[in-house]
Amino acid sequence: MSKPQYIISHDVGTSSNKAVIVGLDGKIEAYCTEAYSISYPKINWAEQNPEDYWDAVCKSTRRVLKKTGISPSDIAGVVFTTQTIGIIPMGKDKKNIYPAIIWMDGRASKQADEIMNKFGGKRLFSTIAGTALSGKDGLSKLLWIKQNKPNIYEMTKYFLDVNGYLTFKMTGNEVYEWSCASTIGANLKKQDWLRGIMKHIGLEITKFPKLVNSTDKVGEISKKAAIQCGLLEGTPVFGGCGDMQSAAIGAGAVGEGEGHICLGTSGWVGVITAKTPVGKNGVVMLKSGDPFKNILLGEMETAGVCLEWIKNEFYRYEQKDSNCKNIYGLMDESIKNIPPGSDYLIFTPWIYGERCPVSDTYVRSTFFNLSASHKREHMLKAVYEGVAFNFRWIIEIIEKKYGFSLSTIKVIGGGSKSDEWMQIMADIIHRPIKKVEQSQMCGAVGAAFIAAVGLKIYPNFEATSNKVKVEKIYTPRFENKYVYDRLYTGYKLVYKCLKRLYKDINSHQEINSSIEVPIAETV
Repeated sequence: MSKPQYIISHDVGTSSNKAVIVGLDGKIEAYCTEAYSISYPKINWAEQNPEDYWDAVCKSTRRVLKKTGISPSDIAGVVFTTQTIGIIPMGKDKKNIYPAIIWMDGRASKQADEIMNKFGGKRLFSTIAGTALSGKDGLSKLLWIKQNKPNIYEMTKYFLDVNGYLTFKMTGNEVYEWSCASTIGANLKKQDWLRGIMKHIGLEITKFPKLVNSTDKVGEISKKAAIQCGLLEGTPVFGGCGDMQSAAIGAGAVGEGEGHICLGTSGWVGVITAKTPVGKNGVVMLKSGDPFKNILLGEMETAGVCLEWIKNEFYRYEQKDSNCKNIYGLMDESIKNIPPGSDYLIFTPWIYGERCPVSDTYVRSTFFNLSASHKREHMLKAVYEGVAFNFRWIIEIIEKKYGFSLSTIKVIGGGSKSDEWMQIMADIIHRPIKKVEQSQMCGAVGAAFIAAVGLKIYPNFEATSNKVKVEKIYTPRFENKYVYDRLYTGYKLVYKCLKRLYKDINSHQEINSSIEVPIAETV
């Protein structure tokens, strides 16, 4: 009997799960996607039903096995890479007792301020921790549950995240993987939860399960899960990691100081390091998918979402046109005659608030310097450029504050499919951009490499990097440097000049709208 040759890697995102069958060499055989919904019961709230994640995992696993004809006996292991900062309360009967409060949710601004005030206020807390807490952070949401849903808090045996919940459903074991835990509250130097801080703010450490590494075998597929997924009972399940951490591995950015950009629904700049510097200016230090390294991460809340928004609001007619086969291709083509800088129109991509380069729950997107001469295409190109300006700001912080030199940088994610956007990125950040092959699948491939290292197929993550290929390189055009440098200065000033107004308007809106319960929206 031949040895199993494949990993099933589940990339569990905000709106869907991708079940991906990956060969031990990193080659993708096939994938299937299952969508699920997001509920927005109040302003700044975002919830999901955890059972929807599991249902999507089961359905997509069965579909991808059927699609390929690959036998369950050929599957060497299963691994999850998931959205992070989710809070899923599990009762003492091992059942979910409250909706998943997901990363987009910003309900806990009051609790964030309360926590920071216990440590000397926002300014001092930011100096010590590297960034201010926001209403979207895990500790803030956990305190919100204790204060606003005390019965749920008391009934909770363990708080899990999406990764931990799916691992539990697959194996019956309750664990918390290290890289995911680091997005909630973990001490990277001591390799433990932030016990002192949690105790000081009133959270019980006993409500958090055992920490495990990404490459650890955390259990085997249970009989019940095997029947539901169509896999073999006893198949190894590995710790996995957060989506940002697996993406770095899938991009081949695994060595000291190697960086990558992800241009997806959200976006981030990540740099791998064995060091443990304190975060600054919204940049945070997390555990990487490699248990022996960390990842310096500057995350922007919305990147591709901004393009999705302008597509839905400004290109409705084209989307209904049966002759339009590729709306994004049409949008790319439409901006080719718009000059660099969009005739001095600036867009800030802060639709849901921001984490980095500024940590601010109240900030929102703005079109600045809009005039009667600007057309729809100017606004579209300004969106592409605004996202790129945000990435430049994050890179600038990482280089100046931490001393890393990102002379070239790999790019992954759905946005990398756009040649126009990639060239704009290269022009604005002033360095070559390397587009990685299978760029939308880097998270799944990275997670598969985690399982492969756990299976001892590879001795370490450096041994996987030569499996990742570069598809195309974009070189910055010097003739666009002047206009983009000038607009970049203006871009940063927009936030400086408007941040007080953003808070005044949006904190007032939050108070007045807190009792509204709109119909749940499907994304």
